[in-house]
Amino acid sequence: MLLLTATALAQLPPTDAAGHPWWQHAVFYEIYPRSFADSNHDGVGDLNGITAHLDYLQQLGIDAIWITPCYPSPQVDFGYDVSDYRNIDPQYGTLADFDHLAAEAKKRGIRIIMDYVLNHTSDQHPWFLDSRSSRAAAHRDWYVWRDQPNNWQSLFGGPAWEFDHKTGQFYLHQFYVQQPDLNWSNPAVKQAMFDVTRFWYERGVAGFRLDAVDRLFETYRDNPVKTNADGSKEIEDVYTREQPGEHEVLRELRQLSDQYHAVLIGETWTDDTAGLLKYYGNGKELQLPMDFNFATVNKLSAAEFRKQIGLVESACDQTVWLGSPTRVGQPSCIAWPVFLLSNHDMQRGYNRYGDGKHNDQIARMMAALLLTLRGTPLLYYGEEIGMENNDPTRVEDVKDPVGRREWPRNKGRDGERTPMQWNSGANAGFSEAQPWLPVPPSYQSHNVALEEKAANSVLAFYQQLLKLRRETPALIEGNYVALNTTDPNVLSFAREYGNRAVLVALNMSSAPQSVAYPLAAYSPRMKTLLSAEGRGQSLRRVELQPFGVFIAELAKKKN
Repeated sequence: MLLLTATALAQLPPTDAAGHPWWQHAVFYEIYPRSFADSNHDGVGDLNGITAHLDYLQQLGIDAIWITPCYPSPQVDFGYDVSDYRNIDPQYGTLADFDHLAAEAKKRGIRIIMDYVLNHTSDQHPWFLDSRSSRAAAHRDWYVWRDQPNNWQSLFGGPAWEFDHKTGQFYLHQFYVQQPDLNWSNPAVKQAMFDVTRFWYERGVAGFRLDAVDRLFETYRDNPVKTNADGSKEIEDVYTREQPGEHEVLRELRQLSDQYHAVLIGETWTDDTAGLLKYYGNGKELQLPMDFNFATVNKLSAAEFRKQIGLVESACDQTVWLGSPTRVGQPSCIAWPVFLLSNHDMQRGYNRYGDGKHNDQIARMMAALLLTLRGTPLLYYGEEIGMENNDPTRVEDVKDPVGRREWPRNKGRDGERTPMQWNSGANAGFSEAQPWLPVPPSYQSHNVALEEKAANSVLAFYQQLLKLRRETPALIEGNYVALNTTDPNVLSFAREYGNRAVLVALNMSSAPQSVAYPLAAYSPRMKTLLSAEGRGQSLRRVELQPFGVFIAELAKKKN
């Protein structure tokens, strides 16, 4: 097959109209390909299904789609166990189908981000099959082998070492037994993995989401054991993550990605500013570290969300800004925030924040939070229509290995991976065949076809928000300023840009709230841009119904 070059593909512009890197103000949309759309009606979603719905994504206002792994795989971990990095799993289609998707997406101004599993491969990958064949095999040192195991534990439970009887050594697997860790200390491994990114860049891919990027290197020492308050013992991940060598790899990956104007989004779990800043590497490593800043906030709390936003904003404040010291009109910083509410490993925001009574109102309010903050927002498929978790009720129905092993304490991740709800027809319009996961009953009231016709639907509000975001310079370029920082119920902030600002007020409580904003630099009168159960004509009084949203434009007083 003829491999298309980056030049032949006529890549989309590397910057936006204001000269910012394209990813900085883009809206990303995560697609779990098994669950988005099934074009051949076998019950499993595929690449052609994604292509068929590109118009929907374009009309919604999506700039880039992140596709979770669709490479050939035994599917032990639903694609995160890769057996061939340079092909497409037959259940999702072919390389020709991918090329068609890339071409059609480009026509609509939509970029494609691939999920890249760096830490490990499948035990069925040719590299590992050769590695375990003999201690003298060409690929033996491509994986981590030891004569004796230490106390390291797999993230999915049990020891992180598996004994191989044929060669009499243990191999490392920080995840499933079928996911052996690559040896990134071997230059041949780095070269091969870098070559994989070139392969996809040349096919028009605009970047990668880097899976488990903090676990590429290890220091062979027992991890420390701590005693919890209840007397239980816990092995801490000290020598199995964020070890020397990791950031050198990230810098080199960034150098390569910059040649293609591509973005690197890292799966990084951090809980402080210093930890977050390491992954920006002063602008030389990740452009968008996904630190899951909202993942730890599992209830509606203005104080907690304010704290998490402040963490990310403080990271920006500690880096070099690429413009005016005042940041007015030049908010491009080396550390650029990325925000998300949920993904394929997390319970959907509709459930995490919903109270069972005002879920749609809360979904609209959370959408307003996600899409008015400074940074790059990442939507999870179905979030825009208020999709909810559909967790299994019986262990025999569980598909996710985590859920099968840890039932009933952990029901697994099936609930957040159910089929996209396109209409009120059979199987929510996802497939004519029985879907691989059941569709929740809520598809009758929450689906694309229905919500496109309803003025007050969750989807309609997302559409309005995304349009407002695109058309309002302050929401794209504006500085973030926290307001009313001690209010326990209402999260408020302004996005300042030049002589104007956008006020965002979000009631995170089930009771009506009234808020005043003593902003002396601005005229008290304001212009409503978008509201949902919120109103106000003056900064002296903004009224918000339970979970209400109020977004307004402010103008500075004339001298």
